[in-house]
Amino acid sequence: MARVIAEAAFRPSAFSAHLFDLDGVITPTAEVHMRAWARMFGDFLTGRGIAEPYTDADYFAHVDGRPRYDGVRAFLASRDLELPDGDDEDPGDQPAGQETVRGLGNRKNDLVLTLIRTEGVAPYPGTLAYLDALPPRSRLAIVSSSRNAEEVLRGAGLLARFEHVVDGNVAAEKGLPGKPSSATFDHAARLLGVDPADAVVYEDAVSGVRAGADGGFGAVVGVDRGVGADALAAAGATLVVTDLGEIA
Repeated sequence: MARVIAEAAFRPSAFSAHLFDLDGVITPTAEVHMRAWARMFGDFLTGRGIAEPYTDADYFAHVDGRPRYDGVRAFLASRDLELPDGDDEDPGDQPAGQETVRGLGNRKNDLVLTLIRTEGVAPYPGTLAYLDALPPRSRLAIVSSSRNAEEVLRGAGLLARFEHVVDGNVAAEKGLPGKPSSATFDHAARLLGVDPADAVVYEDAVSGVRAGADGGFGAVVGVDRGVGADALAAAGATLVVTDLGEIA
């Protein structure tokens, strides 16, 4: 069981680098992703005549924090379903019987982009206050499974704040396994030229917290946006908050 340290014992200024997940930590795009996953999987299950619905519990258990196609595979496995993997270019509107893992993932991504472009996205006020409060010398990077990270950051007006963005595109290009592997966080630390022990990981997903803990990072701050403080602590969070503004 992970030990949750007292809030007063965590000093952001003690670390030179800060590695942030995006969805659910910087911006509330996790809510957008949840809605897109629910619609995509709901349509998929209905099209196949499957009565057992997709729920928020499925999101947190199988999808949250994972790379897009891994999330599709994990959910399908939870229902004892199997689809061909397909190609990255597979359209998301394939009829029942012709779907692929990547086609379903692409349909979900199309839904996310539509929602972001039509409704916009703004950073969490508490996170923005936290970023403003970090020492000027702090080195900052985004580590996200999303392939849309730069577009989201640009839309939120925050892209220039981060020296590096290690997203799903970088992971694919470099052959880095997704969370709960620590590989993407390790890569971000290397880009910043810091030792993992001198960096803090900020995550709202169990898989991301586990990645930070297994990677030997100096601290892992779990941001509880719904998965539960106990689950984040059990995965290795050294501090759990409901909003980064609590430690700004």
